[in-house]
Amino acid sequence: MLTFLGLAKIVMRLRSDSTYPGDPGGIVHKRERPPCLITSPATLDREWIPEVARRGWLILTRDRHIRDHRAEIEAVRANSAKMVTLAADEARGTWEQLEVLMCRWRAIAERVVDQPGLFIYRATRTVLTLQDLT
Repeated sequence: MLTFLGLAKIVMRLRSDSTYPGDPGGIVHKRERPPCLITSPATLDREWIPEVARRGWLILTRDRHIRDHRAEIEAVRANSAKMVTLAADEARGTWEQLEVLMCRWRAIAERVVDQPGLFIYRATRTVLTLQDLT
């Protein structure tokens, strides 16, 4: 699930296996993408993270203050969630976010998406780094 709407709306036109909070669903390459179970982007982290983690979904976010958001990290920890954050310094706007995501797409798809939960990776254009959750 993507939590940044500008990039999410671009990816949704190309991928039927992705969603974002408030996604009404649609058809992508003759495949149906159902509406997102998280109906609003305003849904609190403590509400949507457990739902996403329960389904084993990977969370993609651009939370430049993730290390400071102890409640969000605790929600990831308590629910064994899987999260990748795009490095804020390299992902300021939608174009830069797309660049980071595309540069790391294969690493995310091959190494991260099928891993069991409880992790946060930080993605830059050149590297995908496992973050310390303490």
